Amino acid sequence: MSNASYFQFCPVAMAAEILCTRWTMVLVRELVAGSTRFNDLRRGVPRMSRSLLAQRLRELEAAGIVERRPVPGSQNVDYLLTPAGKDLMSIVEAFGIWGQKWVRSEPSLERLDVSLLMWDMRRNLDPSPLPPRRVVLNFRFPELPPSKRSWWLIVEENGAVDLCLADPGFEVDLFVTTDLRTMTEIWMGLATCKSATKLEMDGNREVAETMQKWLGLSPFAAQKKLVS
Repeated sequence: MSNASYFQFCPVAMAAEILCTRWTMVLVRELVAGSTRFNDLRRGVPRMSRSLLAQRLRELEAAGIVERRPVPGSQNVDYLLTPAGKDLMSIVEAFGIWGQKWVRSEPSLERLDVSLLMWDMRRNLDPSPLPPRRVVLNFRFPELPPSKRSWWLIVEENGAVDLCLADPGFEVDLFVTTDLRTMTEIWMGLATCKSATKLEMDGNREVAETMQKWLGLSPFAAQKKLVS
């Protein structure tokens, strides 16, 4: 039996032994959100070391939550949720709803991470309000170090969205200049593009006016906050 065992037959305790180790539920969140490759999972948990990520994936595989499936014709591996893993979707959703409702905003806004924010925005962006062509969006955070100051979201005509930290060389449709806290507040649903005072947009007017609609907000942004 694991050294971390609660030594209780209660199903809650037994589930906690698997799911409540450090980073595990955050990793499950990424798997539920659709990430399957190791590097994509790392982008969703950028502060998690490679070795710990590999360890947690092995533990989830041993628990029957994740299936490791080699990709034919390559050295890549997909980490796919098993039926037991897919059953965790409602648990991840309940965690997020509870956190949005009952965890105070200020502590969350003291833990800012531009890499995670932009990755989540890429994943949740809705291309339908954008023109039916390639659209390039450049987000700039002047207060950050040069290596993390400028990010590009490239929305292809087929709806695929790519995230670049280096200039992709395409003409930019909209430049968005803000600070990381403001952008995080908007993403969390604590502010809007219209109400934010530290948000400047320059470029295509149609793209700018529909930003609140196409912007990739947190899946929990619509949940009403019950604590300040």
